[in-house]
Amino acid sequence: MSPPILSTAEAERLRVENAAADLGATSNRQAAGSAVILRAPRLADGARMWRIAKDSTVLDTNSSYAYLLWCRDFASTSVVAEVGGRIVGYVIGFVRPQAPDTVFVWQIAVERAQRGRGTGVELLHTLLNNVAVHGVSVLETTISPDNSASIALFTSVARTRAAAITKRPLFDAGVFPDRHAPEDLYRIERIARATEEDHR
Repeated sequence: MSPPILSTAEAERLRVENAAADLGATSNRQAAGSAVILRAPRLADGARMWRIAKDSTVLDTNSSYAYLLWCRDFASTSVVAEVGGRIVGYVIGFVRPQAPDTVFVWQIAVERAQRGRGTGVELLHTLLNNVAVHGVSVLETTISPDNSASIALFTSVARTRAAAITKRPLFDAGVFPDRHAPEDLYRIERIARATEEDHR
């Protein structure tokens, strides 16, 4: 029996879903038998967040000092995932001073052993729920064109929340002083607070 032939659209959908699974774009809220606790970061979490970014080998690793400052000054627009007392993932962001209805997601990371268990998507939904009650209705982030896992993750969250997602070039490679890849700006609009049932 011949395997079914997939349309181009169906093949792309499967590719995106597989990439999303790498970052945990599923609805399972359990990890190796332990519940995932989602909460605001504390100063003591900064070192672990830096380590997760460094160990990812794909994220820009900011200085350890930057993660400590993020835990102190931007805790209300950031979320960590904790399993068994250990930080296994995080999302860090800030409300843009020039656009107080917009949260910019600076970085999201999930340690390798935790991927595929829903942690990435739950981090984003929790962040969006937290900021929506303060009038934030837009999410922005930048993603390099070759980062299919992050593209899939943010696309999945937008789809679940029935929100519009758009993309446009923001920083081309020439503006970076090193060999950084270009970054496209993704905007998710109308991110009203969602319930757990909305993203299960």
